Amino acid sequence: MNKIRVGIIGCGVIGSALAKAIEKNFFGLAELTAVNDLDKAKTIKLVSSLTGNPGVLSIEELISASDLVIEAASKDISADTAHKALSKGKNIMVMSVGGLVGREDVLRLADQKSCRLYIPSGALCGLDGVKAASMGGVNSVTLTTRKPPLGLEGAPYVVKSKIDLNAIKQETVLFEGTVLEAVQGFPKNINVAAALSLAGIGPVKTKVKIVTSPEYKSNSHEVKVQGEFGILITKTENLPSPQNPKTSLLAVLSAIAALKQILEHTKIGT
Repeated sequence: MNKIRVGIIGCGVIGSALAKAIEKNFFGLAELTAVNDLDKAKTIKLVSSLTGNPGVLSIEELISASDLVIEAASKDISADTAHKALSKGKNIMVMSVGGLVGREDVLRLADQKSCRLYIPSGALCGLDGVKAASMGGVNSVTLTTRKPPLGLEGAPYVVKSKIDLNAIKQETVLFEGTVLEAVQGFPKNINVAAALSLAGIGPVKTKVKIVTSPEYKSNSHEVKVQGEFGILITKTENLPSPQNPKTSLLAVLSAIAALKQILEHTKIGT
């Protein structure tokens, strides 16, 4: 059986973990063909840590050289990268899911090209139940995200609303709105909301509440879904990756698990 040729765009925590997992865990099923990152230092560091010798290619070259493209770079390029890969008949896994909100053309292109567009669950549990529930009637989907003030620093909504995060002394609801609105206001904190909306009833109907408190020491996400099936409630309390505190360890592990499911024949979960 021919190995699946994998190209990874983004050599940060998630991209590096995937590259090493391919060499260590999936070497009989896949080979890392190429990597790409705007940050040359990150690229060199990753390549030098591998036993193989993947090419360092442009995004266009990497797509041409790969059967499966993995985007693990930024929501600013994820939709356009997916569009390029799908246009060339390549399967793609997108980690920066927030970039796909409002880009229904990318989802349609996957159907038109009969290609696979994989969206891992990231730092959120419960998407299997949400997918199953959405096959019937769903009345409401709400995500409540709790983060320490430092984790929301620099968010456009915080800046525009002139919110002094250092002045917050108790649990405070910073934002309530739709996923579509949250993507604009909190672009670096919204991948889980985007994945939830795509798995369920869409970015306009899915509601988001963002809460902060100086007492919070880590991030958590609580999902509540109500529908004809009943009520689903999940809560995920995330710890940061040891390599980068801005990335949840579960998001890294989710990416590896998603790749495992792509490569293996047994599929578990909805």
